Amino acid sequence: QVQLVESGGGLVQAGDSLRLSCAASGRTFGSYTMGWFRQTPGKEREFVAAINWGRGRTVYSDSVKGRFTISRDNAKNTVYLQMNSLQPEDTAVYYCAVDQSIVVVTTASSYDYWGQGTQVTVSS
Repeated sequence: QVQLVESGGGLVQAGDSLRLSCAASGRTFGSYTMGWFRQTPGKEREFVAAINWGRGRTVYSDSVKGRFTISRDNAKNTVYLQMNSLQPEDTAVYYCAVDQSIVVVTTASSYDYWGQGTQVTVSS
């Protein structure tokens, strides 16, 4: 059973930075894809970024490209989301997820396992 635990959320001001972490356990993730999504009340889960665990290929949504960076530490089985220049519209619950595929996809329904989420709030 795959377990994902997010951490690092919080309340920050516009322009600040945060780094989210997602610790994964229960499987060898060598050929999987790890993704970050976010969700606000009443809206669908939105793709943010993803990285292929083995090859390191990354994909970003247009809304975060140039501000957010996804990375992974294979030794720690942890994926990070470095978020810079945060804006109020980045406020959401952020989730990490695993897709048991080497193809990096941006569709939430393609991901098989999800963490519990961590709240990020950006004040103006």
